[in-house]
Amino acid sequence: MTTRISGNEIAKKVHEEVEQKVRRFEEAHGYSPGLAVVLVGNDPASHSYVRRKERACEEVGIVTETLNISADVNADELAGIVDELNRDDCYHGILVQLPLPDHIDADDIINGLDPLKDVDGLHSQNAGLLSLGRPRFVPATPLGVQRMLIEEGIEVNGAEVVIVGRSSLVGRPLALLLTQRGRGANATVTMCHTGTRDVGAHTRRADILVAAAGVPDTVTADMVKDGAVVIDVGVSRVEDSSRRSGYRLTGDVDYEAVKEKASAITPVPGGVGPMTVAMLLENVVLAAKLQSE
Repeated sequence: MTTRISGNEIAKKVHEEVEQKVRRFEEAHGYSPGLAVVLVGNDPASHSYVRRKERACEEVGIVTETLNISADVNADELAGIVDELNRDDCYHGILVQLPLPDHIDADDIINGLDPLKDVDGLHSQNAGLLSLGRPRFVPATPLGVQRMLIEEGIEVNGAEVVIVGRSSLVGRPLALLLTQRGRGANATVTMCHTGTRDVGAHTRRADILVAAAGVPDTVTADMVKDGAVVIDVGVSRVEDSSRRSGYRLTGDVDYEAVKEKASAITPVPGGVGPMTVAMLLENVVLAAKLQSE
């Protein structure tokens, strides 16, 4: 029987842990960890995601503020806003919500962050530390995937892991994270991408298959080994006239077909998404701790 991995349930446990850490931090220092979110433009998905982050912060006691910036802001103005937040002691974490408008180089803005406030783990310094096996801040989605595997008791040590997708937010940092020594890691990792000639030849070897391509139904049943663990990171909106909203959310995996072969699988929604928010909270508390020291 296939196990449906509930990100909602595991995220709830993480939230409870973070709430306790926040209380201990407040008792020790007399103030709360703080997160500033920089939201540029009116992308509906970004606004929805930021609202979820705000609610989660409020639940665990993290002080949060969202700066809503016009989409026509220029790069120098946005860099100046980030620099002000770097110098503001109220905020221990700064999150620049991606994507940014096309006329702004996201890498330049991210690398303008104080590395100790980069709770998304995308600054070159934090990415470099992860690649060296000395992680400070790891992007929240890879952390969430690893935590799910640990909580479900899935053996990662020595496992054959295949990741479909090589983004700097998910694929690359997840590959680095799962090859570290330690709990929930020490795997052999293959990363597939648009240049991979026969993706299925790789995915059929996977004990743990992570789909993070951002394209619906990228992973079909014929690409999955019997008994594999399948983690679906993708979230896409597809038209659905039967829904009041006119659309539904779907992942990168053909869920109904693949669940018949997998030993465990994450749904979309309710899988990796809640874990991303939960692990962001962990990173904010870690940032506050590092800065207090």
